[in-house]
Amino acid sequence: MNEDFTTKWISQLKKGTLSFLVLSILKDGKEYYGYDLINEIKKRTQIDIAEGTLYPLMNRLKKEELVASKWVEQESGIPRKYYTISTLGLHTVNEMKTYWDSLNTTINAI
Repeated sequence: MNEDFTTKWISQLKKGTLSFLVLSILKDGKEYYGYDLINEIKKRTQIDIAEGTLYPLMNRLKKEELVASKWVEQESGIPRKYYTISTLGLHTVNEMKTYWDSLNTTINAI
């Protein structure tokens, strides 16, 4: 077994699915701030994601108009940026889910 190849493959697979995971989590309609979103990803998957990975991803999703964000003041004085999925994001994640299910079925049939 080539552990280096496998490690790199797993890393690329994670990167390729993070947008899908984030949009799928936001699909439930709840607002999440970054740290909360990281914890939700950890809770639902085996993926450990760093802030340095999440925030650039969220900026890309926002630029693509798949998510919206807003700053909310906190009692502690430190505002948090909360993210929600947009209508375009909902349509996109549904398309992604359809493709993912098809891919999963194909892989399981091998």
